[in-house]
Amino acid sequence: MAAGSGSGGGAVTDRHGATMAPPDLFGVGVDALTMEQAVTRCTDAVENGGYLAVGVINAAKVVAMRRNKRLRQAVTGSGMVLADGQSVVWASRMLGSPLPERVAGIDLFLELLGEAARRAYRVYFLGARRDVLDRMLAEVGRRYPGLAVAGARDGYFRADEEPDVAAEIRQSGANLLFIGMSSPRKELFVSQWGKSTQAGVVHGVGGSFDVLAGLTRRAPVWYQDHGLEWLYRAWQEPARLGRRYLTTNIWFAGLVARELLRRPARRRNAPRGDAQPGQARPLGGTSQPAGHGSAATRGERA
Repeated sequence: MAAGSGSGGGAVTDRHGATMAPPDLFGVGVDALTMEQAVTRCTDAVENGGYLAVGVINAAKVVAMRRNKRLRQAVTGSGMVLADGQSVVWASRMLGSPLPERVAGIDLFLELLGEAARRAYRVYFLGARRDVLDRMLAEVGRRYPGLAVAGARDGYFRADEEPDVAAEIRQSGANLLFIGMSSPRKELFVSQWGKSTQAGVVHGVGGSFDVLAGLTRRAPVWYQDHGLEWLYRAWQEPARLGRRYLTTNIWFAGLVARELLRRPARRRNAPRGDAQPGQARPLGGTSQPAGHGSAATRGERA
Protein backbone atom coordinates (compact mmCIF):
# COMPACT_ATOMS: atom_id res chain seq x y z
CA MET A 1 0.00 0.00 0.00
CA ALA A 2 1.38 3.38 -0.94
CA ALA A 3 2.23 5.96 1.64
CA GLY A 4 -0.80 7.78 2.90
CA SER A 5 -3.11 5.56 0.87
CA GLY A 6 -6.42 4.23 1.98
CA SER A 7 -9.93 5.57 2.07
CA GLY A 8 -9.53 9.11 3.31
CA GLY A 9 -11.85 11.26 5.37
CA GLY A 10 -12.22 14.66 3.74
CA ALA A 11 -9.74 17.21 2.49
CA VAL A 12 -6.11 17.01 3.57
CA THR A 13 -4.96 19.92 5.72
CA ASP A 14 -1.50 20.54 4.31
CA ARG A 15 0.52 23.70 4.51
CA HIS A 16 2.27 22.69 1.28
CA GLY A 17 -1.02 23.37 -0.51
CA ALA A 18 -0.58 27.08 0.21
CA THR A 19 1.25 29.45 -2.11
CA MET A 20 3.94 30.37 0.39
CA ALA A 21 6.00 28.03 2.54
CA PRO A 22 6.78 28.44 6.24
CA PRO A 23 10.27 29.52 7.35
CA ASP A 24 12.93 27.11 6.14
CA LEU A 25 15.33 25.64 8.71
CA PHE A 26 17.94 23.12 7.56
CA GLY A 27 15.78 22.34 4.53
CA VAL A 28 12.65 21.79 6.64
CA GLY A 29 9.63 24.09 6.56
CA VAL A 30 8.74 24.67 10.22
CA ASP A 31 5.38 26.26 10.94
CA ALA A 32 5.74 29.53 12.87
CA LEU A 33 2.88 28.87 15.27
CA THR A 34 2.17 29.38 18.94
CA MET A 35 0.68 26.55 20.98
CA GLU A 36 -2.75 28.17 20.77
CA GLN A 37 -2.51 28.39 16.97
CA ALA A 38 -1.31 24.78 16.67
CA VAL A 39 -4.24 23.55 18.78
CA THR A 40 -6.63 25.54 16.59
CA ARG A 41 -5.16 23.96 13.44
CA CYS A 42 -5.84 20.55 14.97
CA THR A 43 -9.40 21.23 16.11
CA ASP A 44 -10.20 22.83 12.74
CA ALA A 45 -9.05 19.65 10.99
CA VAL A 46 -11.42 17.55 13.10
CA GLU A 47 -14.35 19.95 12.88
CA ASN A 48 -14.00 20.30 9.09
CA GLY A 49 -13.59 16.58 8.40
CA GLY A 50 -9.99 17.00 7.27
CA TYR A 51 -6.75 15.18 7.99
CA LEU A 52 -3.70 16.66 9.68
CA ALA A 53 -0.47 14.78 10.38
CA VAL A 54 1.64 16.54 13.01
CA GLY A 55 5.43 16.45 12.78
CA VAL A 56 7.85 17.75 15.40
CA ILE A 57 11.58 18.39 15.25
CA ASN A 58 14.32 18.88 17.82
CA ALA A 59 18.10 18.92 17.53
CA ALA A 60 18.42 15.13 17.55
CA LYS A 61 15.75 14.72 14.90
CA VAL A 62 17.27 17.36 12.61
CA VAL A 63 20.52 15.38 12.70
CA ALA A 64 18.74 12.04 12.20
CA MET A 65 16.88 13.43 9.19
CA ARG A 66 20.21 14.25 7.51
CA ARG A 67 21.09 10.56 7.67
CA ASN A 68 17.71 8.94 7.09
CA LYS A 69 15.96 9.91 3.87
CA ARG A 70 12.72 8.08 4.73
CA LEU A 71 12.50 9.86 8.07
CA ARG A 72 13.10 13.20 6.36
CA GLN A 73 10.37 12.53 3.82
CA ALA A 74 7.95 11.47 6.55
CA VAL A 75 8.55 14.59 8.65
CA THR A 76 8.50 17.18 5.89
CA GLY A 77 5.47 15.49 4.34
CA SER A 78 3.45 16.28 7.46
CA GLY A 79 0.65 18.82 7.32
CA MET A 80 2.11 20.74 10.27
CA VAL A 81 5.73 20.69 11.49
CA LEU A 82 6.50 22.23 14.88
CA ALA A 83 9.59 23.12 16.88
CA ASP A 84 9.59 20.50 19.65
CA GLY A 85 13.05 21.52 20.89
CA GLN A 86 14.11 24.88 22.34
CA SER A 87 17.36 24.59 20.41
CA VAL A 88 15.39 24.74 17.15
CA VAL A 89 13.71 27.97 18.29
CA TRP A 90 17.08 29.50 19.20
CA ALA A 91 18.53 28.42 15.86
CA SER A 92 15.60 29.98 13.98
CA ARG A 93 16.33 33.33 15.62
CA MET A 94 20.05 33.13 14.92
CA LEU A 95 19.35 32.28 11.28
CA GLY A 96 16.89 35.12 10.71
CA SER A 97 13.71 33.03 10.49
CA PRO A 98 12.40 33.41 14.06
CA LEU A 99 9.76 31.04 15.38
CA PRO A 100 7.40 32.52 18.00
CA GLU A 101 7.87 29.80 20.60
CA ARG A 102 8.58 26.17 21.28
CA VAL A 103 5.58 23.88 20.77
CA ALA A 104 6.64 20.67 22.50
CA GLY A 105 5.00 17.48 21.27
CA ILE A 106 4.04 16.37 24.77
CA ASP A 107 2.47 19.76 25.56
CA LEU A 108 0.42 19.66 22.35
CA PHE A 109 -0.63 16.11 23.28
CA LEU A 110 -1.92 17.26 26.67
CA GLU A 111 -3.64 20.32 25.22
CA LEU A 112 -5.43 18.15 22.66
CA LEU A 113 -6.55 15.70 25.35
CA GLY A 114 -8.17 18.64 27.13
CA GLU A 115 -9.86 19.75 23.91
CA ALA A 116 -11.02 16.19 23.24
CA ALA A 117 -12.65 15.99 26.67
CA ARG A 118 -14.42 19.33 26.12
CA ARG A 119 -15.49 18.65 22.54
CA ALA A 120 -16.36 14.94 22.93
CA TYR A 121 -13.71 13.82 20.44
CA ARG A 122 -12.90 10.12 20.35
CA VAL A 123 -9.24 9.35 21.05
CA TYR A 124 -7.12 6.32 20.15
CA PHE A 125 -3.78 5.55 21.83
CA LEU A 126 -1.20 3.41 20.03
CA GLY A 127 2.18 2.44 21.47
CA ALA A 128 4.26 1.46 24.51
CA ARG A 129 4.14 -1.82 26.43
CA ARG A 130 0.72 -3.05 27.53
CA ASP A 131 1.41 -2.41 31.21
CA VAL A 132 2.66 1.11 30.49
CA LEU A 133 -0.34 1.75 28.26
CA ASP A 134 -2.74 0.65 31.01
CA ARG A 135 -1.07 2.93 33.57
CA MET A 136 -1.14 5.82 31.10
CA LEU A 137 -4.85 5.26 30.39
CA ALA A 138 -5.60 5.31 34.12
CA GLU A 139 -3.77 8.63 34.49
CA VAL A 140 -5.53 10.09 31.44
CA GLY A 141 -8.88 9.05 32.92
CA ARG A 142 -7.97 10.78 36.18
CA ARG A 143 -6.87 14.01 34.50
CA TYR A 144 -9.60 14.15 31.87
CA PRO A 145 -12.79 12.62 33.26
CA GLY A 146 -15.32 11.86 30.58
CA LEU A 147 -12.70 11.56 27.81
CA ALA A 148 -14.03 9.24 25.10
CA VAL A 149 -11.36 6.57 24.52
CA ALA A 150 -12.03 5.00 21.13
CA GLY A 151 -9.41 2.31 21.70
CA ALA A 152 -5.85 1.51 22.70
CA ARG A 153 -3.21 -0.93 21.51
CA ASP A 154 0.38 -1.52 22.53
CA GLY A 155 3.19 -0.80 20.09
CA TYR A 156 4.46 -4.37 19.84
CA PHE A 157 3.28 -5.48 16.43
CA ARG A 158 5.08 -6.62 13.29
CA ALA A 159 5.32 -4.68 10.05
CA ASP A 160 2.99 -7.14 8.35
CA GLU A 161 0.35 -6.38 11.01
CA GLU A 162 0.30 -2.66 10.28
CA PRO A 163 -2.64 -2.83 7.81
CA ASP A 164 -4.74 -4.56 10.50
CA VAL A 165 -3.71 -1.97 13.10
CA ALA A 166 -4.73 0.87 10.77
CA ALA A 167 -8.04 -0.88 10.05
CA GLU A 168 -8.69 -1.32 13.79
CA ILE A 169 -8.16 2.40 14.36
CA ARG A 170 -10.39 3.27 11.41
CA GLN A 171 -13.18 1.04 12.74
CA SER A 172 -12.94 2.70 16.16
CA GLY A 173 -14.10 6.02 14.73
CA ALA A 174 -11.26 7.92 16.41
CA ASN A 175 -10.99 11.66 15.80
CA LEU A 176 -7.51 11.91 17.34
CA LEU A 177 -4.75 9.30 17.12
CA PHE A 178 -1.71 9.55 19.40
CA ILE A 179 1.25 7.29 18.67
CA GLY A 180 3.60 6.60 21.57
CA MET A 181 6.43 4.91 19.70
CA SER A 182 10.05 5.90 19.14
CA SER A 183 11.51 7.37 15.99
CA PRO A 184 11.66 6.71 13.16
CA ARG A 185 8.98 4.06 13.57
CA LYS A 186 6.20 6.46 14.54
CA GLU A 187 6.94 8.85 11.68
CA LEU A 188 7.03 6.05 9.13
CA PHE A 189 3.75 4.60 10.44
CA VAL A 190 2.07 8.01 10.20
CA SER A 191 3.45 8.56 6.70
CA GLN A 192 2.20 5.21 5.40
CA TRP A 193 -0.97 4.58 7.40
CA GLY A 194 -2.02 7.83 9.06
CA LYS A 195 -4.53 8.94 6.47
CA SER A 196 -6.05 5.48 6.11
CA THR A 197 -6.95 5.46 9.82
CA GLN A 198 -9.42 8.26 9.01
CA ALA A 199 -8.52 10.06 12.24
CA GLY A 200 -8.73 13.83 11.86
CA VAL A 201 -5.39 14.42 13.58
CA VAL A 202 -2.47 12.00 13.93
CA HIS A 203 0.32 12.99 16.29
CA GLY A 204 3.42 10.93 17.11
CA VAL A 205 4.16 11.65 20.78
CA GLY A 206 7.18 9.43 21.35
CA GLY A 207 7.84 8.71 25.03
CA SER A 208 4.93 10.83 26.30
CA PHE A 209 3.03 7.68 27.29
CA ASP A 210 5.96 6.76 29.58
CA VAL A 211 5.76 10.19 31.22
CA LEU A 212 2.02 9.99 31.89
CA ALA A 213 2.41 6.44 33.16
CA GLY A 214 5.01 7.63 35.66
CA LEU A 215 7.74 5.48 34.13
CA THR A 216 9.94 8.50 33.39
CA ARG A 217 9.86 12.05 34.69
CA ARG A 218 9.75 15.14 32.54
CA ALA A 219 12.42 17.75 33.13
CA PRO A 220 11.52 20.64 35.47
CA VAL A 221 10.43 23.87 33.78
CA TRP A 222 13.82 25.52 34.35
CA TYR A 223 15.52 22.82 32.26
CA GLN A 224 12.88 23.17 29.55
CA ASP A 225 13.16 26.96 29.38
CA HIS A 226 16.96 26.82 29.14
CA GLY A 227 17.06 24.16 26.43
CA LEU A 228 18.46 21.54 28.81
CA GLU A 229 15.66 18.99 28.82
CA TRP A 230 18.01 16.65 26.95
CA LEU A 231 20.47 16.83 29.85
CA TYR A 232 17.81 15.88 32.37
CA ARG A 233 16.73 12.94 30.24
CA ALA A 234 20.32 11.82 29.72
CA TRP A 235 20.76 11.90 33.51
CA GLN A 236 17.75 9.55 33.86
CA GLU A 237 18.96 7.15 31.15
CA PRO A 238 22.75 7.72 30.80
CA ALA A 239 23.52 4.40 29.12
CA ARG A 240 20.89 4.84 26.41
CA LEU A 241 20.84 8.60 25.90
CA GLY A 242 24.06 10.15 27.23
CA ARG A 243 26.42 9.59 24.33
CA ARG A 244 23.66 9.98 21.75
CA TYR A 245 22.61 13.41 22.97
CA LEU A 246 26.19 14.62 23.23
CA THR A 247 26.91 13.50 19.66
CA THR A 248 23.72 14.91 18.15
CA ASN A 249 24.08 18.24 19.97
CA ILE A 250 27.59 18.67 18.55
CA TRP A 251 26.29 17.81 15.07
CA PHE A 252 23.40 20.25 15.45
CA ALA A 253 25.69 23.07 16.56
CA GLY A 254 27.81 22.39 13.49
CA LEU A 255 24.75 22.59 11.23
CA VAL A 256 23.77 25.95 12.75
CA ALA A 257 27.31 27.29 12.30
CA ARG A 258 27.37 26.16 8.67
CA GLU A 259 24.01 27.85 7.98
CA LEU A 260 25.27 31.07 9.59
CA LEU A 261 28.26 31.07 7.26
CA ARG A 262 26.13 30.36 4.19
CA ARG A 263 23.42 32.96 4.71
CA PRO A 264 25.45 36.13 4.12
CA ALA A 265 26.57 34.70 0.78
CA ARG A 266 22.99 33.83 -0.11
CA ARG A 267 21.87 37.39 0.63
CA ARG A 268 24.65 38.83 -1.54
CA ASN A 269 23.84 36.51 -4.44
CA ALA A 270 20.04 36.62 -4.18
CA PRO A 271 18.33 38.31 -7.17
CA ARG A 272 16.24 41.36 -6.34
CA GLY A 273 12.75 40.32 -5.29
CA ASP A 274 13.75 37.03 -3.63
CA ALA A 275 12.47 36.45 -0.11
CA GLN A 276 14.95 37.47 2.57
CA PRO A 277 15.72 35.42 5.67
CA GLY A 278 12.89 35.65 8.17
CA GLN A 279 10.25 35.94 5.42
CA ALA A 280 8.05 33.17 4.09
CA ARG A 281 9.24 32.04 0.69
CA PRO A 282 7.93 29.67 -2.00
CA LEU A 283 8.93 26.05 -1.66
CA GLY A 284 11.99 25.35 -3.73
CA GLY A 285 12.11 29.05 -4.66
CA THR A 286 8.95 28.93 -6.76
CA SER A 287 5.27 29.34 -6.04
CA GLN A 288 3.21 26.20 -5.55
CA PRO A 289 -0.32 26.09 -6.96
CA ALA A 290 -2.91 25.54 -4.25
CA GLY A 291 -3.40 21.83 -3.60
CA HIS A 292 -0.16 20.82 -5.33
CA GLY A 293 2.40 20.79 -2.55
CA SER A 294 5.45 18.59 -2.72
CA ALA A 295 5.50 15.52 -0.49
CA ALA A 296 8.84 16.16 1.05
CA THR A 297 9.62 14.35 4.48
CA ARG A 298 9.91 13.14 10.97
CA GLY A 299 11.99 11.79 15.12
CA GLU A 300 13.09 11.28 18.55
CA ARG A 301 11.25 9.99 21.55
CA ALA A 302 9.47 13.04 22.93
